[in-house]
Amino acid sequence: MSWIQVYSEVPKRYAEALSDALEAIGSLAVTLTDAADTPIFEPPIGTTPIWADTRVTGLFEAKRDTNMLLAQLKARWPQVDQFPVKVEALEDKDWIREWMDQFQPVRFGERLWVVPSWCTPPEPNAVNLLLDPGLAFGTGDHPTTALCLTWLSDHALDQKTVIDFGCGSGILACAAAKLGAARVIGTDIDPQAMRASAQNAERNQVQLELYLPEAMPAVQAEIVVANILFNPLTMLAPTLLNLLAPDGLLVMSGILNEQVDALIAHYLPLGTVLVCVNQQEDWSQVIMRKA
Repeated sequence: MSWIQVYSEVPKRYAEALSDALEAIGSLAVTLTDAADTPIFEPPIGTTPIWADTRVTGLFEAKRDTNMLLAQLKARWPQVDQFPVKVEALEDKDWIREWMDQFQPVRFGERLWVVPSWCTPPEPNAVNLLLDPGLAFGTGDHPTTALCLTWLSDHALDQKTVIDFGCGSGILACAAAKLGAARVIGTDIDPQAMRASAQNAERNQVQLELYLPEAMPAVQAEIVVANILFNPLTMLAPTLLNLLAPDGLLVMSGILNEQVDALIAHYLPLGTVLVCVNQQEDWSQVIMRKA
């Protein structure tokens, strides 16, 4: 079957209205992508990232009359006259296969692979974490997640308790469990994150303890991983340090390179020492040890 796509680049405030209009006139799928190459950190489950300038694209069968389609769009969303609307023919291909081919196994550190379910693990005897795109935040390709996966892969977790604070899909928690942690706890404010983490744990045949923050048990872990943003990392410093055992390691990610010095300065007076800083592209990971 042949397809056409109808798209326009609009300011953030118009993105949802245009998306709704495309759906109303029969779009088979609507996607929102960045029109200005502005990075957005992995969004919370159940939310849609909307950029300051967003390309909104609707997919239609090629048999639809283009002039009629645009007239229907204008009737649903009169502001369409303010923004150029483009119509393009798409190559007839297996789009499901095309999508699947974008995701291949990725290695992190010395011993960990993240493998989509339809792929054969490149190293069957390695630690293979099965995680499909779409369950949550992808397969670990965001630099902040990649930094954490690499760190976990390269450190001995045997006999240790690991807390994944802000676990999202549970990718870091599942990785820690597969890499040999004795006990792994995941927590997140979003109940959907709990469900996604439980599904990924079941798929990978690992045991996770999953709690909403208010239900967290009184526990101190040798390792706390927090792949969240700079502001939450500063605001939650007392909470994170209370979860950390003496001499334990706090692995923080989701930090822009220019925010590193401020984060370190915030944590040093709280009874921590800097272990190291790791960087990938525009993002950093800060490791602190609790004194």
